[in-house]
Amino acid sequence: MKKFLIAIIAISTLLVTSCADFLNIRTEASMPTSGMDYTKVENIFQPVSAAYASMRLGEGRAFCYVSVLGVPSDDDDKGSTVTDGIETKELDEFTFGPTNGHIDAMWIHFYDMVSSANYAIESMAMFEEALSDEGALKKVAECRGEAKVIRAYAYFNLVRLFGGVPKIDRTMTAQELGNLPAMTVEQTYEFICQDLDEAIEVLPESFTEKGRYNRYSAMGLKSKVALYMKDWNEAAAQADAVIASNKYALMPDFIDAFSIDGEYGKESLMEIGSDDLGQVSGSAPLCYYGFIQGPRSNSPSSMQGWGFKVPSQGLVNFFTERGDVKRLAVTVLKRGENTPYGDLILETCPNPYYNGKVCTPSTTNTFTNNSYGLDHNMRLLRYAEVLLIYAEALVEGATGEFQSGMSADAALNMVRGRVGLPAVAATRESIWEERRAELAMEDDRFFDLVRTGQAATVLASKGFKANKNEVFPIPSNQIQVNTGLVKTPGYTY
Repeated sequence: MKKFLIAIIAISTLLVTSCADFLNIRTEASMPTSGMDYTKVENIFQPVSAAYASMRLGEGRAFCYVSVLGVPSDDDDKGSTVTDGIETKELDEFTFGPTNGHIDAMWIHFYDMVSSANYAIESMAMFEEALSDEGALKKVAECRGEAKVIRAYAYFNLVRLFGGVPKIDRTMTAQELGNLPAMTVEQTYEFICQDLDEAIEVLPESFTEKGRYNRYSAMGLKSKVALYMKDWNEAAAQADAVIASNKYALMPDFIDAFSIDGEYGKESLMEIGSDDLGQVSGSAPLCYYGFIQGPRSNSPSSMQGWGFKVPSQGLVNFFTERGDVKRLAVTVLKRGENTPYGDLILETCPNPYYNGKVCTPSTTNTFTNNSYGLDHNMRLLRYAEVLLIYAEALVEGATGEFQSGMSADAALNMVRGRVGLPAVAATRESIWEERRAELAMEDDRFFDLVRTGQAATVLASKGFKANKNEVFPIPSNQIQVNTGLVKTPGYTY
């Protein structure tokens, strides 16, 4: 079995289903009655396993995820057919409002993740009370750290999407949740950093099981969070710690960073696992992120998906104009041509391009009839991005004692060198451009445009309005059930 962790997560699915529908309404962070025996060391990881499982996106959630986090950028188009995905079309054209179901689903999804992480954190306190062995208590502390990384990741997405959001870090009653105001943006980021700092303190450098978030996962995520906070010193320091550890490196070939064989590889700091467990049908811990983006109406059925969130012509032109041949070939699947794995994308598919970074070869697509992308792990944080974060922070003026001794030029050109591009000087603009090329179709472009102040210009032709579309509206459904929430300015409720 290629992924031990995913098998553990599959066992814990029942824990997740008890945390299913945030604010529809249930008591957030309430702990399900699971009959957990807190005296058994072998049970310690189960609540954390459930938190990991909460990160996997079900079919509907995957559709909403790519629609909200990907489609609004200039590098992503809606895809599919003209009449399919009306709410996704709203996001592509910035005509969405607070009743858009995809936006509401993202609020629910990330708070479900918070709920599962909170349950795991509170469970660790119960294990501490029941256990006295030093080794067991160390395991409890590490598992608490993993849950805090997951919670921090969820809140990082919430603050990027909505701005300040409610702080839910413990079991709360329905009454408390029904009148819970949002934190400010600054308070939300402080909460995220607190979770990550506490996780860094207790997490080991690595786990035996692949896919578990370790100290460097937390450091890498904190470097990215600090980038959004414009805390250049902290962004550089955390990225530097990852670089200096020598635990990570770029995969030799760009495609390896996204292939099935490259999953949990030396470039990966955080992933969401997906695996058919060698089955052809039945129940498996699947993430539909790749399937949702697979070529529409392709044949055979194992090589087709829903065809949403496709590369734009603008992205293709960008790669072509800069001579970025390798990344273009990996990132963009072209209609009428073969994938890098030798499978044909039919000329009759409705979209000229599809996301190559979620492509899986037909030889692996064996789970039921529509199995494209189901063995594809969703990459959340790669070493290449850590290098670019480090370079950007230095260019923006970060100072300090950096263990790696790497310059901004060296970090930037390490990323460029892998794909055969010549060295350039590290400037704000060259790093931003490199982020666009390296991270294309990985759901960061829209947020990069917003945080760097480019969104109003770059996205104007798509309908982006300054001082409004920098954040998405807090969903109407959530305001109805939580009177403490305030309507997002600029949107009609």
